[in-house]
Amino acid sequence: MAEAHQAVAFQFTVTPDGVDFRLSREALKHIYLSGINSWKKRLIRIKNGILRGVYPGSPTSWLVVVMATVGSSYCKVDISMGLVCYIQRCLPEGCGPYQTPQTRALLSMVVFSTGVWMTGIFFFRQTLKLLLSYHGWMFEMHGQTSHFTKVWAICVRLLSSRRPMLYSFQTSLPKLPVPSVPATIQRYLESVRPLLDDAEYYRMETLAKDFQEKTAPRLQKYLVLKSWWATNYVSDWWEEYVYLRSRAPLVVNSNYYVMDFVFIQNTNIQAARLGNIVHAMIMYRRKLDREEIKPVMAQGIVPMCSSQMERMFNTTRIPGKESDLLQHLSDSRHVAVYHKGRFFKVWLYEGSQLLKPCDLEMQFQRVLDDPSPPQPGEEKLAALTAGGRAEWAQARQAFFSSGKNKAALDAIERAAFFVALDEESPRYDPEDEASLSLYGKALLHGNCYNRWFDKSFTIIAFKNGQLGLNTEHAWADAPIIGHLWEFVLGTDTFHLGYTETGHCLGKPNPMLMAPQRLQWDIPEQCRAIIENSYQVAKALADDVELYCFQFLPFGKGLIKKCRTSPDAFVQIALQLAHFRDRGKFCLTYEASMTRMFREGRTETVRSCTSESTAFVQAMVEGSHMKADLQDLFRKASKKHQNMYRLAMTGCGIDRHLFCLYLVSKYLGVSSPFLAEVLSEPWRLSTSQTAQFQIRMFDPDKYPKHLGAGGGFGPVADDGYGVSYMIAGENTIFFHVSSKFSSSETNAQRFGNHIRQALLDIADLFQVHKADS
Repeated sequence: MAEAHQAVAFQFTVTPDGVDFRLSREALKHIYLSGINSWKKRLIRIKNGILRGVYPGSPTSWLVVVMATVGSSYCKVDISMGLVCYIQRCLPEGCGPYQTPQTRALLSMVVFSTGVWMTGIFFFRQTLKLLLSYHGWMFEMHGQTSHFTKVWAICVRLLSSRRPMLYSFQTSLPKLPVPSVPATIQRYLESVRPLLDDAEYYRMETLAKDFQEKTAPRLQKYLVLKSWWATNYVSDWWEEYVYLRSRAPLVVNSNYYVMDFVFIQNTNIQAARLGNIVHAMIMYRRKLDREEIKPVMAQGIVPMCSSQMERMFNTTRIPGKESDLLQHLSDSRHVAVYHKGRFFKVWLYEGSQLLKPCDLEMQFQRVLDDPSPPQPGEEKLAALTAGGRAEWAQARQAFFSSGKNKAALDAIERAAFFVALDEESPRYDPEDEASLSLYGKALLHGNCYNRWFDKSFTIIAFKNGQLGLNTEHAWADAPIIGHLWEFVLGTDTFHLGYTETGHCLGKPNPMLMAPQRLQWDIPEQCRAIIENSYQVAKALADDVELYCFQFLPFGKGLIKKCRTSPDAFVQIALQLAHFRDRGKFCLTYEASMTRMFREGRTETVRSCTSESTAFVQAMVEGSHMKADLQDLFRKASKKHQNMYRLAMTGCGIDRHLFCLYLVSKYLGVSSPFLAEVLSEPWRLSTSQTAQFQIRMFDPDKYPKHLGAGGGFGPVADDGYGVSYMIAGENTIFFHVSSKFSSSETNAQRFGNHIRQALLDIADLFQVHKADS
């Protein structure tokens, strides 16, 4: 076959006359172009490194300073106050055409100008860092901005007005501050007060005060020292101990899923949809490599940390016996594909050129049309990534460290990302409530062996053209993959498009090298381990009850009529729903981001507060006046918003206590208080899905172009996991998970309580959809 010949750069044959070399000019051309492309990337990285390193300065601003210095010299004005002459005297003596007095004077002025320019850059960066350390604007009421904040905003805009690259602000972002121990203890005790009776609270208060006075000061000193030395005192420990050292299976416990547009369908051709989507993803990766993506800005002013984006592509979680590690490559030119129990390697480039969507469609169609059966042990191989981490690490070392198995595994682990071509056709049908839940289950775990759960993300392409993502959690948090997904869906719909018959635009090149089937040699002993991992993962997957639904009566638009934040409204509704479901309150986790700080990730908002429980109890009693209930709700909402802001500004509770606990373990110090705090179960774990981080299209003009967000498994065996997306002005999507094995939880029952709680709170303010 022509493709096979092109795959070999040269061949040789030993003959009686010597060695006969046969060169493939086509293959050598591709190698040459690949090398050129690699050097282009290096040069772009060097250029970006320079531009990022001098931001908010630029080569042009340096030239302006040099010209001003030289110009003033010709006008007989010494703006350097003698420094140019001093530099000139310090220059080494020499001879030759470049050591004339004029040249030495010019060189001295260039050195002086460069020093002034770099000093200015340092000053501007430190000033910007100081400005970004101010968070008072977050605590001001909407429409009541102080004069100080207005001046602050103008200064920030002036210092960041030049078009920034993705990482331009990284060195200007402040470090995450270490809260004081008394403040953290006070906030902790306040958060558990509604969950404990008087005796339990007194016991916990005694433990906390004892810890604060005796153990904490020593631990805090080490933590402050780390905060001075490290870029972020939390993030590296959080990644290692919460994610990489966990030995539990990734499926259900850690990985989460993201849904496609659910109200529109661009094409029902599986390979065509995937061709456009993969092409759009590599376009995004190219923008990422060139730092052409704009940094995310809070309120359009404050830059968010972009460091998590660095490991979006070409990243795999490698299992270890005690701890996993994240392997990130600078580049990858292929994707790994799974279909009907077979693994393939599909190239993304021809030479230095990214394949067009129509070429990618053809390549994926070739995989779909391939009639070859799975090799022995190949079909369920990916179940190893779904089972226990220690078992996968042992199997990897024993059976995949050499030979063809290592080569095939490398092809998967070194891929840009993983692609799963499914034979099922789930799709959301508003007339069939169960359809969204089935779609979510397919994305969350599939059949437990048709996803490579270790990859940074897996694209799942269903037979009907519907898509979704399954994402590994250690490398980044949900808003990061959401940013990519918004770009990809917008590019697919509004920029790439399809023909009238649903295929990708353009004419494919039939001479492209066919997808490469990966070869395995999996012995019986390894197959037994694969089967065991599969049974472990299947038991987890079968135990998950997932209830996904669209809440239609109202959305963000009508919630605002209650004069509260949509997030606070939903969180208080969740407290009311949980109390009606379980008859008690529980420790509640809501994820908040700390990306206003360098390398910030998340912080916990403890949503179950004294104010929210007072409102819930009043609602359940049913004897209070509507005005009293409204007042209690507003107090609860105000409290929640304040806690959320505190978490975002580095004044949370749980990350500080988590790090103090780790320091105590390193020092061998026993703390009953920290041990108890870190063992408390989160029976209600919640998260809001970010949307419209980038404006790929006008949502008012295209109201049907909505994704349904995503979801995750329950954190506690007897608890709930709730993800929600406030999708525009008129709808909210919920993803509720629990475990069938728990007699106390039922995802659908809880979902119905959430519906009713939202309606009941809206009725307090006489907010109805008919009012809009």
